[in-house]
Amino acid sequence: MPFLQLNKVTKNFSENTPSGVSEIDLTIHAGQIITIIGESGSGKTTLLKLIYGYLVPQIGTVLFNGEPIKGPTEKLIPGHDEMKMVTQELTLNIYAKVFDNISSQLSNADLEAKHELTLQTMEFLRIDHLANKKIVELSGGEQQRVAIARAVITEPKVLLLDEPFSQVDTILKRQLRDDIERLAKFLGITVIMVSHDPTDGLSLSNHVIFIKDGKIIREGSPQEVYFDPRSAYVAKLLGKANIIKNAPFLPYTAPIYAVYPHHIQLSEQPTAYLATVRSVHFNGAYQEVELIFEGKNLLVHDAQFVSLQKGDAVYFDVNQYFSLEN
Repeated sequence: MPFLQLNKVTKNFSENTPSGVSEIDLTIHAGQIITIIGESGSGKTTLLKLIYGYLVPQIGTVLFNGEPIKGPTEKLIPGHDEMKMVTQELTLNIYAKVFDNISSQLSNADLEAKHELTLQTMEFLRIDHLANKKIVELSGGEQQRVAIARAVITEPKVLLLDEPFSQVDTILKRQLRDDIERLAKFLGITVIMVSHDPTDGLSLSNHVIFIKDGKIIREGSPQEVYFDPRSAYVAKLLGKANIIKNAPFLPYTAPIYAVYPHHIQLSEQPTAYLATVRSVHFNGAYQEVELIFEGKNLLVHDAQFVSLQKGDAVYFDVNQYFSLEN
């Protein structure tokens, strides 16, 4: 029996414009870390709310361990009892202390155990030093950690995260990703998160789902999807891919191809193809170079830092490409 299954799930908010999700078929296994990726308005958060029980599908079923998930009309407090969801709004008591926000989720039957578990959870998420601070005094990233601690302290079977890294700065983002992965393994929980940034899914998840206009258009392991995106939409989200038709450096066996910027090699020495530099921007580990070749713009991530400026002629070759279906 599948752990979590969606069968032909449809939820529309408007008859005239595409909204919500449509005919979603999805099977999720226990212990997976899944990222749902898509542009704003693609249906990511709607899908998360349908899984949790905040919303009821108009068509189809959402099953958890073979049982239909009850919607808000069937429960006084919406949401499945064995799941926890952390939304972008972060439902925290901003004038209460961090410790009290987290411990409030536990029963008072054993106060000593309650105190100890709260301390352990805070330490696990690296917020034990904030125990006596009020939520209103914390940064956005610190509040996010408190919200996650509050969600996992009761050891749910499923943790749902809506854009968990949106308020976290770059330095702490990797640390929080590591903490979520450790939590999932330590507690044995399934994590389903939503993100507009595919790097979150590639680095953290073992399964990624791409959604567009309310429909799943690609899913698989991060490696499978990255090296076989199948659509221009997925390729662009994954790595600023160049979407190219009819170019001499590509075969003619497919109508359209994706070429990731780091798969184009630049050289000052004569190689296969000659292009003109349109712009050069330093980006730390590489320089982002925009080329013009036969009227087409090509984006290149050059880690060799070939000396270039606007208007220069430069040679390039393509090391790898992927055929697309659309």
